[in-house]
Amino acid sequence: MDDLICVGAIMGAFGVHGEVRLKSFTADPEAIGSYAPLLTQDGRAFKVQLTRAVANGFAARLSEVRTRDDAEALKGTSLFVPRARLPSLPDDEFYHADLIGLEVRDTGGVLLGRVKSVQNHGAGDILEVQAVGKAGTILLPFTLAVVPTVDLTAGRIVVDPPEGLLD
Repeated sequence: MDDLICVGAIMGAFGVHGEVRLKSFTADPEAIGSYAPLLTQDGRAFKVQLTRAVANGFAARLSEVRTRDDAEALKGTSLFVPRARLPSLPDDEFYHADLIGLEVRDTGGVLLGRVKSVQNHGAGDILEVQAVGKAGTILLPFTLAVVPTVDLTAGRIVVDPPEGLLD
């Protein structure tokens, strides 16, 4: 799974003829179909045909999915593609998978924690950082002002959080 990037998820069944509700995580949501076959964590591969846009994603037909029950059984399944099939990114863009696990330091070099996840609830990406020595996490907006440096080679992110955010 190390060279696989999550590009979408099956949100459940759509209709009664085996279509699924598919949520795309790609920059161009409709591009998810062009990366097929999409892979699951358990090794299944699906060809994808987007049939129409629906709320928060697409209705889609997946190869080998014929009935509503088949589609409903896939609810919550993440879909992946090998990194080699994805386009290379400019220097200032990153795949979320590349950020997870990076250490996070402030501009003074103090270790704050490691990136646990990258969230996006519609207003932009947010880094969830598992704080060092704390049970909770820190949420940081993934903006140039707050995250001036991402160094994938060194495995670290430098952050300049707004005053009071870490208190």
